[in-house]
Amino acid sequence: MRLILVILFLLLFFIISIPLLIIEFIIGLFSHHAKVASSQKIIMVAFQILLFLSGVKKTVLGKENIPKDEPILYIANHRSYFDIPISYVNLPTLTGFMAKKEIKKVPILRAWMRNIQCLFLDRDDIRQGLKTVLQAIEQVKAGYSVFISPEGTRNHEKEMLPFKEGSFKVAEKTGCAIVPVALTNTDEVFENHSPWIRSTKVVIEFGKPIYPGDLDKDTKKRLGSYVQDIIKEMLDKNANLV
Repeated sequence: MRLILVILFLLLFFIISIPLLIIEFIIGLFSHHAKVASSQKIIMVAFQILLFLSGVKKTVLGKENIPKDEPILYIANHRSYFDIPISYVNLPTLTGFMAKKEIKKVPILRAWMRNIQCLFLDRDDIRQGLKTVLQAIEQVKAGYSVFISPEGTRNHEKEMLPFKEGSFKVAEKTGCAIVPVALTNTDEVFENHSPWIRSTKVVIEFGKPIYPGDLDKDTKKRLGSYVQDIIKEMLDKNANLV
């Protein structure tokens, strides 16, 4: 039943997206920032409805740790398609996600993602991947946050996949804060019993901000593993909350 409700909602949203995207385009002619902010509000409402229909029950921890007046590099583990809506509805900053390039094949979804400053990563082309990281750096410099899952793919094992160090160049080159994000039990919403969607308790925790410039030399050299260890500690701590 939940699957049917979600499919119907997505179809309805895609239909009403056509006039909404036209309005957002007009807003963008006058102010790019206003278009990003307006589009993010629309996406947040859509995600909140999606999570409600899916029966997702969230416990949100550490939201007070997120700096409110500066761009951020969010670094998260990745277990589910639902990681994005669960995370996005809790972000206080204008934020674009780093997504795999295959999503660009979905026209309306691609349009909304571009509106909220999402970036598309080619995981098989190192040169194109570097260009995307450079785009993310420029995006942070322009005042927009970036959300990255450095494992590179959804992972359903107990242990996380190694974090790709290139993801952290965004913070190293801009000096922006890194906010670790730990997502617990999100694959129980869909992936663990695909194609069905089940009401599920999930936990999302935002860790304290990390500024690369404040770290010692040795820690900077292993920044990826350092942040991953922090996320692992949060995941271990929150395992009993679901």
